[in-house]
Amino acid sequence: MPASPPGDERRKRRLALVGGSLGNLVEWYDWFVYASFAIYFADSFFPGENPTTQLMNTAGIFAVGFLMRPVGGWILGRAADRHGRKSALTLTVTMMSVAALLIAVAPTYGQAGYFGALVLLLARLLQGMSIGGEYAASATYLTEASARNRRGLGSSFQYVSMTCGQLLGLGILITLQHTLTTAQLESWGWRIPFLVGALFAVVVFWLRRRLQETDAFKEETAAAEGEDAHDDSTRGTLKALWHYRRQAGLVMALTLGGTVAYYTYTTYLTKYLVGSAGMEKTTATLVSFTALALFAVLQPFAGMLSDRIGRRPLLITFAVGCTVGTYPIMTALGSASSYWSALGLSLLALVIVTGYTSINAAVKAELFPTRVRALGVALPYAIANALFGGTAEYVALWFKNSGHETMFFWYVSGCALISLVTYVLMPDTRNAALSRAEAEADGEAARERPAAATAEAAR
Repeated sequence: MPASPPGDERRKRRLALVGGSLGNLVEWYDWFVYASFAIYFADSFFPGENPTTQLMNTAGIFAVGFLMRPVGGWILGRAADRHGRKSALTLTVTMMSVAALLIAVAPTYGQAGYFGALVLLLARLLQGMSIGGEYAASATYLTEASARNRRGLGSSFQYVSMTCGQLLGLGILITLQHTLTTAQLESWGWRIPFLVGALFAVVVFWLRRRLQETDAFKEETAAAEGEDAHDDSTRGTLKALWHYRRQAGLVMALTLGGTVAYYTYTTYLTKYLVGSAGMEKTTATLVSFTALALFAVLQPFAGMLSDRIGRRPLLITFAVGCTVGTYPIMTALGSASSYWSALGLSLLALVIVTGYTSINAAVKAELFPTRVRALGVALPYAIANALFGGTAEYVALWFKNSGHETMFFWYVSGCALISLVTYVLMPDTRNAALSRAEAEADGEAARERPAAATAEAAR
């Protein structure tokens, strides 16, 4: 296989990268904007005098959305393996658009009592299903659509687009903070980003309808219609995934530390700076925005590095840094008194997290064959996120409310330590064959090496 594909192939891959990334951006914008605006709408749905309790209630609904991610991962992962990555991506963005619209029009406690909170909960469950399928479909699509020697780079755009989605939400928040009063934001301004998200999703639906299917999936479909047709009934099923249960366990273990660290230094960061460091909401938001912008820029460079040196060195660097660095970084952030000190510490944490975020999509996709790849990435990842990623913010607030906030720092370190053991023991996946064509090329290369060695010995 040539190192660089022909011009047409490169253009096709660039279009796939752009199309897949833009859709992922909007999906994660809708997902994260809930956390970004929670400090403004918490008291609209949950009455009371204790702001931490109100945030815990909204964080609880944020966490409940993660419980639907395994369901979405199973249903949409199966759909992606049986009907194509493109169809699953189109379905996820449709679901997200509906969920964003529901949150935008949800009645407050003063208007309908706890019915508004129920609407919020239902919308969050729908978002959870959507994201449960989106992560795997986009991870699989971006990895399969990339050249073999550039999968780390290609898959890194998943977190570039995820982070840009969050940045878009924070950018809208900063704009509204400077154009509306706090009272206006808490009264009705918080609805604006959800309306924007619903409109964005409609545009992305149109874009995703025009994406091309990946070659790996088309090869698998053609094979299923031919000599391997008798195996097609199990494609994308739990029965097929059971044969790769070890790889599924690896996905859960390698996700554990990464997802807890990521949500700690992204969605929870603004609340931590406001609630624990005593920083103004506008300053804390600006810290998060700047740190995330630089974080997004780092992802492709780390992805390219993994294409040269392998995936494991980056994963191990992340896990070591997170295990030993979380307590001092979070402690220092809790007493940060200025924008620059908070930004420096936040960026340090996100540089460490980059070792995981930049390549985790590729690593997970490279563990499974095409026939069960999307489900294999989706279900174990979603379970790990439901148990640890989605609850990270709630656990942090629970420790804070109980007067033992620093215990959360040790919790994050412990999760990273478990993942570190996994990274050390697992094989590097950089050279895995993702398609039948790649596997055949590997076979031919393996056959040619002994022949070349024999010829060299004869000379």
